[in-house]
Amino acid sequence: MHPAVFLSLPDLRCSLLLLVTWVFTPVTTEITSLDTENIDEILNNADVALVNFYADWCRFSQMLHPIFEEASDVIKEEFPNENQVVFARVDCDQHSDIAQRYRISKYPTLKLFRNGMMMKREYRGQRSVKALADYIRQQKSNPIQEIRDLAEITTLDRSKRNIIGYFEQKDSDNYRVFERVANILHDDCAFLSAFGDVSKPGRYSGDNIIYKPPGHSAPDMVYLGAMTNFDVTYNWIQDKCVPLVREITFENGEELTEEGLPFLILFHMKEDTESLEIFQNEVARQLISEKGTINFLHADCDKFRHPLLHIQKTPADCPVIAIDSFRHMYVFGDFKDVLIPGKLKQFVFDLHSGKLHREFHHGPDPTDIAPGEQAQDVASSPPESSFQKLAPSEYRYTLLRDRDEL
Repeated sequence: MHPAVFLSLPDLRCSLLLLVTWVFTPVTTEITSLDTENIDEILNNADVALVNFYADWCRFSQMLHPIFEEASDVIKEEFPNENQVVFARVDCDQHSDIAQRYRISKYPTLKLFRNGMMMKREYRGQRSVKALADYIRQQKSNPIQEIRDLAEITTLDRSKRNIIGYFEQKDSDNYRVFERVANILHDDCAFLSAFGDVSKPGRYSGDNIIYKPPGHSAPDMVYLGAMTNFDVTYNWIQDKCVPLVREITFENGEELTEEGLPFLILFHMKEDTESLEIFQNEVARQLISEKGTINFLHADCDKFRHPLLHIQKTPADCPVIAIDSFRHMYVFGDFKDVLIPGKLKQFVFDLHSGKLHREFHHGPDPTDIAPGEQAQDVASSPPESSFQKLAPSEYRYTLLRDRDEL
């Protein structure tokens, strides 16, 4: 029989304190550091990865580090499997090649990846543990609403773009591709699916995907490509979900501004869908080749009164078309002129050639002056950019460069 061991009161207290500390100290998750050797493997194998692109000397990056680590700990408890959710970071000073690869222009930048594919929208929300954890929970939630009765389709929100998949069974390659696309584009479209007997009326030629555009007048569109081909399916659905003319709001203004392309904007009253439809049609007809050089947008006149005042307009003047180059704003003529073939296209060409900028400062180009008329320098002060104010703030990010705009 072993003799009993008695601890003194101070030793007993110390032992109890160590035990309590061990029991209640949370397990800290190590943030994965990415480099050129491991980045592709780690991101490709992660269902969802949130990557912090940072620089040690950036004070905003320093402030984010402990928040990012604690959010990782919270999420790891809810999604313990190694590849469900990965919190990772890139030291952009040490790995400038990675920063260039992902076009990092500010610190810190938080980008979301799904199975190695970078999502277009980065995280721009509040930098708190709760906000980051809620964001990841939202990304892990099912983006597809299952239809139990086809009568539910008659009650869809037709102000949204709806993608409906009809599948014989859920456990199929066709549905897995559909699910993968929905995870990427769920911010742009509402995704729904039906299975088995419920989906049978919609499977007249096998599994099927239907696009229901906003409004009740536009006809449905049917996907005719290979259901198991992710690239073809993704491109078709993206084309339907991300319109040529997008709405700018205060929520997405920073994102659109950071794309670095000038804005061609239609200001219209919310209920004036006729002017919007005309603008959309003319942009598609005249400017489809300019898609990569300028952003086509529309804005609510009531919500964006300040930019209108900037160009000496009010909501009463809407619809109004203008260009914001991030340096100046230029106003298109009468809205009705948009129907003149080539008129809107010339307005955009004049921006790219510098003509709009020159004419604001020096009057019409000599080639635009009637014969016999004497050229004159007409001094003017073009309105400064209004939407530039929506760009990433120096009070929130360390900005790496300034853009040189027209």
